Amino acid sequence: MPSLKTLIPAIAASVLLAGTATAGDLVSYKVVDYGIPSSLTGKAGDAAAGEKTFVNRKLGNCLACHQVTKLSAHPFHGEIGPSLDGVAERYEEPQLRLQVVNAKEINPDTIMPAFYRTEGLHRVLKNFKGKPVLTAEQVEDVVAYLKTLK
Repeated sequence: MPSLKTLIPAIAASVLLAGTATAGDLVSYKVVDYGIPSSLTGKAGDAAAGEKTFVNRKLGNCLACHQVTKLSAHPFHGEIGPSLDGVAERYEEPQLRLQVVNAKEINPDTIMPAFYRTEGLHRVLKNFKGKPVLTAEQVEDVVAYLKTLK
């Protein structure tokens, strides 16, 4: 089993290689009570599209760190992060959105990458500087998917 020291850079590299939007495309948002209350796109996300982003090893790659029982058909789920079974019962939508956008706003010591942030990041490949991992629409889709995990 690889060590946490070797897994974290590998996971971060695979996540950071997926940037599809640029810093100029980022939607501004306001954090209120450990959450982002408003959709980044102004509309609800698509849960089916969110599941695809969630499991895609070149986009969300959430399964690299998190386990979801209903996704057991996808091999090699991680155990570094908490299980996301029942996450929709533990957190409200604004909290889920902030967790995906930038988990360090909630827990500065987390190893979870910021999926919708371009500033203050470390070890980003030159070709991907200034690009978030996910677009605003993909963030909303992942949030919609997470809301189905009850």
